[in-house]
Amino acid sequence: MQINPNITPTILSDMNQSQSALNTALQQVATGLSVNVPSDNPTASAAMVQNTIDTGNVDQYQQNVNTVLSTVQSASSVLSNVVTALTQAVSLGTEGANGTNSAANMQAIAAQVQGVFSSVVSLANSSVGGTFLFGGNGTTAPYTADSSASTGYTYTGTNDVSSVAVGNSLSVQVNLPGSQVFSSSSNNVLGSLNALVTALQGGNSSAISTATAAVNSSIGFVSQQQAFYGNAENQLNSQETSLQQDTVTLASQATNLVGINLATAATNLTQAETENSAAMAAVAKVMPNTLLNYLSPPA
Repeated sequence: MQINPNITPTILSDMNQSQSALNTALQQVATGLSVNVPSDNPTASAAMVQNTIDTGNVDQYQQNVNTVLSTVQSASSVLSNVVTALTQAVSLGTEGANGTNSAANMQAIAAQVQGVFSSVVSLANSSVGGTFLFGGNGTTAPYTADSSASTGYTYTGTNDVSSVAVGNSLSVQVNLPGSQVFSSSSNNVLGSLNALVTALQGGNSSAISTATAAVNSSIGFVSQQQAFYGNAENQLNSQETSLQQDTVTLASQATNLVGINLATAATNLTQAETENSAAMAAVAKVMPNTLLNYLSPPA
């Protein structure tokens, strides 16, 4: 049996290992993580890189949803007010077409419809946070007064639509340009209101009835556009719920990869402290004797 006459390197190696283990245990307790540097667990560290990327993407998608959801809701609310205004205009048009109104009453009704018209134009120019809801990608109010235009207003917005990424390979269109909602070639909301005002001012019951029917048709048309925003809102709310679940799943995955139970971390620390103390005690005993042997003259 051979006995190593020089055990100092072994003792020092053990001490270094115990000190390293103690440092690791202290770091685990401080951070709550079992992996603090890639060398602690290369496989888990590699998986955490992807987890971090996925978490960042989900956070961005959630931010996108939160940013546009209020805008979509605002647009839907505006169109609801437009429907209410158009319904009032139809009621006034019906009253004006009954043939029993005096000229003065007819002009008063026309003035009321003109007020509705102005209100609808104002709603078409609604903005949230400096962004015009129905201006496409335009930066100015989409409808401006223009005496040369048939309705008295010209659309100066753009015809662009915007879509927002809310998931991997998933985006949601979040706006409609005013040219599609208020001055479409298939159903010109502003045109129908202007025609009703003109008919009421002229006092022709037949023309008033025709114009009133056109405004009534506009109610259904605007309701269809409002349904677009309702569908967009539903998609965004549904995706927000899905993204919240993704956040929980990714957080759980991260915990499984690099997290550590605090009780386990405390146990590891206690064990590391015990082993380090034993190593230090061994060094304290061996080093003086080893130094004495080194200094003693040869026999």
